[in-house]
Amino acid sequence: MTIRDRVPPLTSIPLPRAVDRRILGKRWPVTALASPPPGSGLAPVLGDGGAPLIGHTLDSMRFGVDFALRHYETYGPVSWMGSLGQKIVVLAGPEATQIALVNKDKVFSQEGWRFFIEKFFHRGLMLLDFEEHHLHRRIMQEAFTRGRLTGYASQFGPVLRDGIRAWGGEPRPRLYWALKRLTLDVATRVFMGMPSGPDAAKINRAFVDSVRAATAIVRFPVPGGRWAAGLAGRRLLERYFAENLPAKRSSPGDDLFSALCHATGDDGEQFSDADVINHMIFLMMAAHDTTTITSTAAAYHLAKHPEWQERARAESLALGDGLPGLAELDRLSTLDLVIKESLRLTAPVPSLPRRAVRDTEVLGHYIPKGTLVSVSPNTNHFSPGHWSNPHEFDPERFAEGRREDKSHRYAWMPFGGGAHKCIGLHFGMFEVKAVLHEMLRAHRWSVPGSYRMRWDYVSLPVPVDGLPVHLTAL
Repeated sequence: MTIRDRVPPLTSIPLPRAVDRRILGKRWPVTALASPPPGSGLAPVLGDGGAPLIGHTLDSMRFGVDFALRHYETYGPVSWMGSLGQKIVVLAGPEATQIALVNKDKVFSQEGWRFFIEKFFHRGLMLLDFEEHHLHRRIMQEAFTRGRLTGYASQFGPVLRDGIRAWGGEPRPRLYWALKRLTLDVATRVFMGMPSGPDAAKINRAFVDSVRAATAIVRFPVPGGRWAAGLAGRRLLERYFAENLPAKRSSPGDDLFSALCHATGDDGEQFSDADVINHMIFLMMAAHDTTTITSTAAAYHLAKHPEWQERARAESLALGDGLPGLAELDRLSTLDLVIKESLRLTAPVPSLPRRAVRDTEVLGHYIPKGTLVSVSPNTNHFSPGHWSNPHEFDPERFAEGRREDKSHRYAWMPFGGGAHKCIGLHFGMFEVKAVLHEMLRAHRWSVPGSYRMRWDYVSLPVPVDGLPVHLTAL
C-alpha cells in the first residue's frame, strides 16, 4: 500500500496552476518518526527529512501555501518533516487542528513557540501555558474591552487619515511598505503613546529585526546576521519600556502601555514591571505585523477585483467625512467580507507551533513526548471538503446564507483557536477596516490584469515585490 492509499479522500487538493516540481524537492526517503508502543494499535507518523541539516526549510519559505498543500496531499493530516534542524510533526486539516488547539488533555504546550521566538519575545502571552496563561490573559483582557477599543480607534483614526492622504504624491507606491510604515506609526502612537520621530523609527526597526530573526537558519549571533540583529532589537526594546514604565505607572494615559500598567484581574492581580515589558514587546509585534499583512492582502484583492473595490467604496463614502468610530466601522459589511476572505487566502501566521509534553496520539498516530508540532491554518483554508472553489477570491462565501466558514469550527482559523485564540482579534479587525476605509475614501488603486502577487514566507508572509500599485487620488 502506498502513502497516497492511506490518505483520506479530502486530502486530494487541486492546486490552482501547474505547481513547480521542486516544491517537495527530490523524492526523499519516507520514514516513520518513531515506533508506536507495542500493542497500542497506533500508526507511526510518516514523512521525510528533506535536505540534510536544513530539511524543507527553504521549500516552505519559498513556496508557502503551495508547499503546505502538497505536503498534505502527499502525507495526509498527520505527518512529519525536517525543518530548521528539527523533526516537526505537521497537523493539517480541521480535525487534526481541533485536537491540538482545543487541547483538552493539556498535552500540547506553547513550548513549540519558544523554539522560534523565545529569545526575542520572552514570556509574551503566546508563550505562556495553562494556568499561568489563563491568569495573564484574564488580566490583559481589561486592555481590550469595548471601551478601550473605542479609545484606541479615536487615536488611530487621525494617524491613518493623515498617513494615507500623504500617499498622493507617489502614484506607484510599493503598498506593503507604505502600509507597514503606517501600522508601525499606529502601534507606536496607540500602543506606546509615543509620537513619530527618530526614537519611534529606532523602535520600529527593533521590532522588524526581532520578527525576522525568529526564522533565521543560522541561529547564532553572527555579526551582521539576522539572529544578532534580533537580539540587539530585543535589548533596545527592553531598555525603552523599562525607562518609560515608571511614568506610565504614575500617570496613566489612553495607550495600551498604560492599560497594561494598570490592568487588574478579578482578584486584584496586576502585572509586574517585567510582565508589562514582556507583554508590550510581544503585543507590538503581533499588532503591526498581522495588520500589515491582512491590509496588504485585502488591498491586493480589491485591486484585482475592482467591482468589490467600488462596492466597498460606496459604503465608506456613505459614512460621510467624519472619522469613524467602532459603530461606523461595524456598518462596513462589504469590507467585513473582503477582510475575512483575505485572511482565508493569506493567513497572517501560517504556522502555530506546539510541543507534546507527554506521549499522545492524533487521529490514531503516535506522537512521542518532546515532539515539536506545527498546526497549519493554510491547509485548512484550502480544504475542498469545507470550501467551494477554495483558490478563488469569493467574499460572498462568508455572507449569511452561505457561511462556508461554519462548515467546521477550524475550517477558518486566522486567529488561531482554543485558549490561545488571539486576544487582540477585534482590535486587529477594526484597525484593518479603518485602514481600508481611509484608502477607499482617498484613492483608487489597481494592478495590471496579468499581475499575481507572490508571498515570501521567510518569516511572516511578505509580498516579494512589495505590491506595486497604480494609485489615483479621488
